[in-house]
Amino acid sequence: MKVILLKDLYKHGVAGEVVKVAPGFARNYLIPRKIAVQASDSALKQTEAVRANVIAHRAQYDNMLNELARQIDGVELIFGRRAASTGKLFGSVTTQEIADELMVKTGVDINRRRISQKALREVGTHDVPVRLGNEVPPMLKITIVPEDELTEFLAARERAEQGDDYIEDASTAETEVMPAAMVQEAIEQANADVASDQADDE
Repeated sequence: MKVILLKDLYKHGVAGEVVKVAPGFARNYLIPRKIAVQASDSALKQTEAVRANVIAHRAQYDNMLNELARQIDGVELIFGRRAASTGKLFGSVTTQEIADELMVKTGVDINRRRISQKALREVGTHDVPVRLGNEVPPMLKITIVPEDELTEFLAARERAEQGDDYIEDASTAETEVMPAAMVQEAIEQANADVASDQADDE
């Protein structure tokens, strides 16, 4: 039996789509719950507008998700955890904790189920993909350090960032250029000093 879906139906289709389903499923479940209507000619005409709205709404929704994906791509989240000398954690960093920390750092609130990663149980840096949008999935950089080293790790990271700023400032500083005449005079003076030293040695 052909029906027109009025709502998205998992494993069957999206709203506005014409799909073929078992007659009993349509009559006993889909149609009474207003999830679908029978695909008659009049119903098809009425749902054209619904289909157009659904397509526009889905495109808008996908654009929003893609924008959020670009916003969080490459974000680094740092966690301190108790760990054994082997690097194994006594606990774990869960997807919910990652989602919470991401919200704090970026203001982007995502469902933990979109974070396609099991709980992390080792010290180190982990690339964690997020199922968000229909473009290339954004990657989060999750860094886990032993709890007792977290303060020093953050301090070292801050020093390194300040060092980068200093190098950048130095590279953009103006270089003083000496006039050619002064350079030539300095060279002649140096040569004269060398000749004088050689004469004294003789």
